Amino acid sequence: MTRAKDMLKAALSFEKPVVELDVRLLDLEAAIEKADDDKRPGLEAEFAALEGERDEKLAAMDSELTLWQRIQLSRHAERAVTGDYVEHLLTDVVELHGDRHFGEDRAILTALATLGERRVLLVAHQKGRTTEERIACNWGCAHPEGYRKALRCMQLAARFGLPILTLINTPGAYPGIGAEERGQASAIAWNILEMMTLPVPVVSVVIGEGGSGGALGIGVCDRLLCLENSYYSVISPEGCASILWKDPSRSEEAAYALNLQTDELAKLGIADEILAEPTGGAQRDKRAVAATVGDAVTRHFDELCELPPEELLAQRAAKYRAIGPFREVGS
Repeated sequence: MTRAKDMLKAALSFEKPVVELDVRLLDLEAAIEKADDDKRPGLEAEFAALEGERDEKLAAMDSELTLWQRIQLSRHAERAVTGDYVEHLLTDVVELHGDRHFGEDRAILTALATLGERRVLLVAHQKGRTTEERIACNWGCAHPEGYRKALRCMQLAARFGLPILTLINTPGAYPGIGAEERGQASAIAWNILEMMTLPVPVVSVVIGEGGSGGALGIGVCDRLLCLENSYYSVISPEGCASILWKDPSRSEEAAYALNLQTDELAKLGIADEILAEPTGGAQRDKRAVAATVGDAVTRHFDELCELPPEELLAQRAAKYRAIGPFREVGS
């Protein structure tokens, strides 16, 4: 009963009809387990019919998603977050703490881990799964010590020749007074500069939100992958609406103005691959979306790890220089 209430509470308005069917299926599943042998076939037939109805509604919903609905899915309360990818994708995880200057920032996870048969460094935004975790992780909005920790660990990975996997999921870096006093802009700028020179492969995956410098602070990479219901932008829709119109309620309008479709990122040469999510969004099958990400990341690491450092750095520089093509028109 608690699970059903949680599902309904987390459901977005446009997915509620599907989630209501999910809840009915859970109830039927429980009834089938308790049913006598003579009643079970009827219940199983009812379950199959209801499951078919749910799948049809889910497919229809997924095929008609608007841009704003995809933005909402990128923030879904039940969406797969870093903890889910660690659980389903990585083994032998050893977390590394602290920036050696100020303290620990739980909004960014840094850890040595094994992906398949390859040892990697994981650097990832953490939003948390529960309310307590989200508060502790500041909803994925990192402080400067988080970015300094990330850079310290990435430089450590470079010394040991370990490829780096970053998972991006933040509306933006924390803009509070304390963060600014401790050098938020400087920390992000140094990360951008230093990541351009890391002599090891870097693959970044936008698993949810990818807002502003908060995302770019761990997002300078050789390959950028984006889940289809994610966004990667100079600013969040709310931030854009607040600046342009002094009205965050116009966030949906801002999302369209920003042109936040992930396929546009691929057309502009920013994203190297758009990864499909389970029908209805990453929150519906966390194990499956983790497997999709794992397969893609492994494939890109297999290619990048074959390159000598000099060629790797040259290709990385060329990738960023090619973003934002322009042409000169004679006077």
